Amino acid sequence: MKNSSAASSPPMAGSTLKSTAIMKYAVVTGGNKGIGFEICRQLASEGISVILTARNEKRGFEAVDKLKSFGLSDNLMFHQLDVMDSASIDSLAGFINSQIGKLDILVNNAGVSGITDGEVSFRCS
Repeated sequence: MKNSSAASSPPMAGSTLKSTAIMKYAVVTGGNKGIGFEICRQLASEGISVILTARNEKRGFEAVDKLKSFGLSDNLMFHQLDVMDSASIDSLAGFINSQIGKLDILVNNAGVSGITDGEVSFRCS
């Protein structure tokens, strides 16, 4: 029986080297502290490439630096994201499409206190 692997398969037309590798990619919103930070640490320690996101760039980069001090530098990157701002969401989506080409895991951890749609307000209780 012939052993086949993704490494021996030719890349698909229009794909990048990163997207043809057997790497899994995750985005963790609100990954700069608390549960989100720990999720980033555990995913990266399992070999998953993690995009840690946070509203505050300084805090996001500090979180990535702290995780890198644990020896996880090859599996972490930061991208600013405000989940309540559609331009910020579009920026992250564009980054994923152009630099990675796929997303395997999405952890929606960022907390928001409520959203407003016109005159109707939605609140978590």
